[in-house]
Order: sequence, then structure tokens, then C-alpha cells
Amino acid sequence: MYIFAHFSNELDALLDAMVAAGELPADLNRKAVTVEPPRDPSHGDMATNAAMVLAKPAGTNPRALAELIAARLRSVTNVESVEIAGPGFINMRIARGAWEAELQAVHDGGADFGGSDMGKGVRVNVEYVSANPTGPMHMGHCRGAVVGDALATLLEYAGHEVTREYYINDAGGQVDVLARSVHLRYREALGDAVGEVPEGLYPGDYLVPVGQKLAADYGRKFVDAPESEWLALFRTTAVADMMDMIRADLALLGIHHDLFSSEAELQAAGKPEAAEKWLRDHDLVYDGMLEAPKGETPEDWEQVVLPLSRSTQFGDDQDRPIKKSNGSWTYFGADMAYHYQKAQSADQLIDIWGADHAGTVKRITAAVAALTEGKVRFDVKLVQMVRLLRDGEPVKMSKRAGNFVTLADVVNEVGKDVVRFTMLTRKADAQMDFDFAKVVEASKDNPVFYVQYAHARISSLGRRVSEAFETLPTPDLSLLGAEELALIQLLATFPRIVDGAAQAREPHRVAFYLYDLAAAFHGWWNMGNDDPARRVIVADDAAITASRLFLSAGIGQVIKNGLALMGVAALEELN
Repeated sequence: MYIFAHFSNELDALLDAMVAAGELPADLNRKAVTVEPPRDPSHGDMATNAAMVLAKPAGTNPRALAELIAARLRSVTNVESVEIAGPGFINMRIARGAWEAELQAVHDGGADFGGSDMGKGVRVNVEYVSANPTGPMHMGHCRGAVVGDALATLLEYAGHEVTREYYINDAGGQVDVLARSVHLRYREALGDAVGEVPEGLYPGDYLVPVGQKLAADYGRKFVDAPESEWLALFRTTAVADMMDMIRADLALLGIHHDLFSSEAELQAAGKPEAAEKWLRDHDLVYDGMLEAPKGETPEDWEQVVLPLSRSTQFGDDQDRPIKKSNGSWTYFGADMAYHYQKAQSADQLIDIWGADHAGTVKRITAAVAALTEGKVRFDVKLVQMVRLLRDGEPVKMSKRAGNFVTLADVVNEVGKDVVRFTMLTRKADAQMDFDFAKVVEASKDNPVFYVQYAHARISSLGRRVSEAFETLPTPDLSLLGAEELALIQLLATFPRIVDGAAQAREPHRVAFYLYDLAAAFHGWWNMGNDDPARRVIVADDAAITASRLFLSAGIGQVIKNGLALMGVAALEELN
């Protein structure tokens, strides 16, 4: 058990004892009680808000409750001192030996240090990317792909059982347009003069191989045939080829989904009908008429009776139709059925969507709440687009893709790790610029380089120490000074960062932490530039070298673990 979790448990046991002694009521909700680093390190090593959170429901004032808690905390092993600040915050100083033991825990845990059972095996379905199967991945998909994949890894590391899912939108009008675009390329492959790609069709050259394959398989059979004879075949072939291309593009980013669900198959299997039946059986769908659109009413608008979901009962702005007047499913109806399907095998659902889908959040949240009777947690993480720049200027679009920059081109230019790390250097819902020059810049301002450089520096120590010493003694951590102890304390917060990021569904927190850790390490390392006695390897002092090397290796391990959560390799050396 890591140090912050250990003292959280000690505090919890202490509060139990206070309940047993009649000093606190038995029914207090302690979920908001925390043990964490104080904002100002000069105040101590750990702080708790227990008195501030519990005083009001306990019928007392925070300062008085803080005095009772502090008195008990002073008897806890490895708590050296306790002070009350302000109206009732409690600050603690922890014995040095406990911090030294935490550094040993980093080494003992290795790749598992920072992981936890916080998730307790809760099944989480993370659906991400889910781009329309109409072409290769482009940079508009990239950020959501990385955020979703890193979040899935983070949740697994924190003890959840995770399914990574991709929803193939292969039942809408866009795949018919794809089929018609492929038919044009099919005719082109057979030597027909097709001219410019007509407006409304997909113009990208990536469809040329699909047309060539169909031409080889069927000859001129479908050149002059009516659309009804070839549309389904061309649609199925094109979607399959596009999904192969998408899987290959995602693999360049190190992304592999566990499950690919087809919208067409979902509808063919009658899943929307099953969802509608369930809702009707629970009086959550009724037949009614929508209100006229606000503002000027379109001339062709007429009131018709439609099956409406009682979305307003679950926080939506209005009840939503699940079918159109022609009997086909609305987007909402199809999406509702898909989420109903996902909820059958998951305790929690997470969708990673582009920010342009913000208007859909309320209605799908309402649908999941209705279909699961509120038992399945549902979160949507909205991801802003990325603006591509080269030396500050917008990047020109790809001719091959038709009208966008392909993910493959970007990864091939700057590398998977640079792309993945950069996508996590800001909150997902914040705007982001991706400048090709800056993301590969060797400077402190480039977090990708700065963190990788820290790990590479640490890796170099193993090679260099053998040149200075034949053997080293067992590390004596009591030799480490205040700067080194501060680094150990920063390392010790990594498990808290992981759990907090998993609970908040925010993988960018790991990137932020790694940058802070790298900055602290570089600052410590650079002390040796002016004073050789402050270097990690001190040629005439094997004892201090062994201890600092042990600390450095611990920092390297935590950096490696954090990068692994982001899907980024920890480099041994930089080119």
C-alpha cells in the first residue's frame, strides 16, 4: 500500500475510533475526506480536510473537531508532528523513514508502481474514434483516439476491467455515398473516362484500389447495371476495405480495439426494436406529436404522431422521437439502441466524442439513464479539434485524402510517441495547436522532449557509473539531502495522480505530472553543473553515488510507468 493510501487508512481507522468513543456520529459520509500534499510544502508533508468536511454534519465547529482529530493523529506511527491551520485544516509531518520506504516501494513495484485496485474490477466500456468508415484516419480523429486509448489504459491500471470499442457507422447515408464513389473508381479502373469527381462524392485517391479490386473481380458486370443491383455489394466491400485502412492507421498510433460493433448489424439484429419494447414496457416511450419548430415554421412541416422517448424525465430539454415518420430510426433511436446493447455487458460507459457533438450529450445521457434505470454510469468526454501548423502557418491539406491531413502522414513525419504525448498535454476540451516544428524541438518548452530527456539522462547513469566504480555499496538513503527527499515525496504522489486521473476520466493529468517530475529532476541534476559534489556520480564517494543512483532509478521507473499509461515509450537515449 502506497504512503498516501496508508495514511488515509490510518485516518479512517482513527475516525472509526472516534465514532466508537461517541465523539462523532456513526452515519457521517466520509467520501469527501482527503489526505493529500498541502498546497504550500512549508506547511507539512500531508494535509487532511477531515474536520472541515465533517464538522457541520457532526454538529460541531471545524476547529474543535480538528483538535480532537489532531490529538489522535499525533499517536499514529510515523506522524512526527500535527498542526492545525486556519479554521480547521490539519497538517502533518511524516517521519523520513516512511518516505525512504516509499522509494524502496518504487523499486519493489517496478512497472506496477502506481497501479491499484481502486476500480475493483468494475467493467468499463470505452468507445472512442468511431470515425465514419469512409476513408483513412485524419488528424481530426487523432486526439480523440489518443485520449480514449490512454483513458482505457489508465482505467485498467487503476483496477477496472476495460473493453475498448469502436462503433462502425455503416448504416447511414454516408456509406451509400461511399459506395457510389467506389462505383466511379470501379468504372475508372475499367478504362471509362469519369472526369472530375462529382460534387457530393468522396474524391480521395484512397478509393482507387477498392475500385480496381472490384473491377478485377466483376469485370464490366456493374458498369451499366442499375444501382439497386450493385449498391449493397459495393457498400459492403468499401466499408470492409475502409475499416482495414482505419485499423492500419490506428496501429501506427499503437491503438487496437477489443470490439468493433456495426450499426448495420445492430439494426439487422432488431436491437432498436428491443430497446423500444423495453422502454414501452416501462412507460418510457409514448406516441405523441412534437411541438412546431421555434421561429418561422417551414412550409413542409406537419404534425405527425411519432414514438417519443420520455427524455425530459432524465434531464433532457425535450422528449425525443426515436423513429421518423417513414418508420426508419432516427439517429437518436439508433444511438439509444447501441448504448442499450453496450450496457448489457458493462457497469460504466464512456464515450469519447468530438466537441461538435456537444448538443447530443443530454439526450444520450437521458437515454442511458432510462434504459439502465440509472444503474450504469455514463460519461461523455468532449475533445476539441487540433489545428495543424508548420512554423506557425496552417498545414496544407492532403491531395490523396481529398480534403484532410492523414494521421499516417503525421505519424510518419514526427513519430507515434510525439503525437500521443502531445495530444495529452492539454485538457481534452481545450483548444490545441500542433506545430510540426515545436513538437520535435529540443527544449524545455516541449514537454515531449523534456520528459524523454529526463529518462534518457537517467538511463545514461547506468552506463557511466561502471566507468567510475567497479562496485557500489548498498544505498544508504539517510545520506540524501533535502532536495532528494523532496524528489522522493514527489514520486510518492504518483499513485494518487493515477487514481485521481482515473476517477476524473482525465488522462492528461499524467502528462502534467510527468512534466513536473521531469522539471524537478532536471533542476536537481543541474545543481551538479556548478558543484561537482552535487552530481549523481561523485567519483570519490561511492556511498553517495549509490544513494543518488537509487533515487534516479526510482525517478526513471515512475517516468517509464507514466509514459506507458500514455502509450509512449521511455527512450534510453535521444538521437
